[in-house]
Amino acid sequence: MVLEIITYGNDILRKRAEEINEFNDEIRDLIEKMCEALVVYHGYGVAGPQVGVSKRIFVYDVGDGQHALINPVLISSKGEEWGFEGCLSVPGLQGEVPRALHVVVRGVDENGEKVKIKADGLLARVFQHEMDHLDGTIFIDKADPDTLETVPLHDDDDDDE
Repeated sequence: MVLEIITYGNDILRKRAEEINEFNDEIRDLIEKMCEALVVYHGYGVAGPQVGVSKRIFVYDVGDGQHALINPVLISSKGEEWGFEGCLSVPGLQGEVPRALHVVVRGVDENGEKVKIKADGLLARVFQHEMDHLDGTIFIDKADPDTLETVPLHDDDDDDE
């Protein structure tokens, strides 16, 4: 059964997620289920709170395979660029959000190993977006309100495509 995406209005999206103290089978199972949700819902990233789990974890895939980051911490950031973002938890809405161009993040990966990741471009944007979720922030909190617009929702059952 695929994890359900929690949508805007649910209190869990506004709470700071809890640290994960132990990498175990429960966390491995959660990562697997979150990665499945990432594929099903066509996202670049999914954070714990978005699937109803108030834990500091997110999964992501920007084209080089699925990965997880547990208890991520932003070590540094440089530059700034505006770019359009959407969110699985706020379906049908997108807007321009300022994000750092380059970030360095540390945490624990999907294998339980400590990692330090330097990210640019889309990966940097995804990291910042998902880490915001872990702190109870949603992209619309940072978006330029004048750029918010509705967009068509992806429909897997649409035979016209």
